[in-house]
Amino acid sequence: MAYDRVLLKLSGEALMGKKPYGIDPAIVQSIAEDVSKVVESGTQLAIVVGGGNIFRGLKGSAAGMDRATADYVGMLATVMNAITLQDGLERAGVPTRVQTAIEMQQVAEPYIRRRAIRHLEKGRVVVFGGGCGNPFFTTDTTAALRAAEINADVVFKATKVDGVYDKDPKCFSDAIKYENLTYQEVLSNEIAVMDSTAIALCKDNNIPIVVFDIFESGNIKRAVDGESIGSCITNSS
Repeated sequence: MAYDRVLLKLSGEALMGKKPYGIDPAIVQSIAEDVSKVVESGTQLAIVVGGGNIFRGLKGSAAGMDRATADYVGMLATVMNAITLQDGLERAGVPTRVQTAIEMQQVAEPYIRRRAIRHLEKGRVVVFGGGCGNPFFTTDTTAALRAAEINADVVFKATKVDGVYDKDPKCFSDAIKYENLTYQEVLSNEIAVMDSTAIALCKDNNIPIVVFDIFESGNIKRAVDGESIGSCITNSS
């Protein structure tokens, strides 16, 4: 294995598949089956999930909502996704715990760093919901923060495309894919991978970021095995 402990960042949009909004149970189960293969191999896996398939704080703010209020609603959406993902993982035979940055003890544990690490050491998947518990921060930043806190070897950014491009490959046929990038190149060129706070956090803590297509079956396992898929962001290109 290339990595012993992994932080997987799933966008809310990844869970809705081809639906216009909401959650596609088939996609959730497909992700769960891929995760089960990784856990069976002995790799410790934590997941940060977004909420954009249900509610996105920035869109709510643009529509006139108070920004902080909109972000809190978005955090609640991530908890809905986290619980759904937990159900899919446990049906695939993967012991799972949901921890949230906003306490709601009837449905999930509060986020406690040492408890999360202990769950990972016992072979459980930990799904982090509720963002980082504060407005004005994205779930990408939460992923970088949690990765640093649990001493993850890498952040996997699972998306709808097979890596990082210089422009949207769905709109431009001449888009160029980057195999390797440095954190500084991403920040300086404002390449849309993760927000700048998340990139800076990974840079400061020397945590590699691997970006790949979540819809390609088996890609999570391939990434854990260290296969060259997607795009890799490190301190040196």
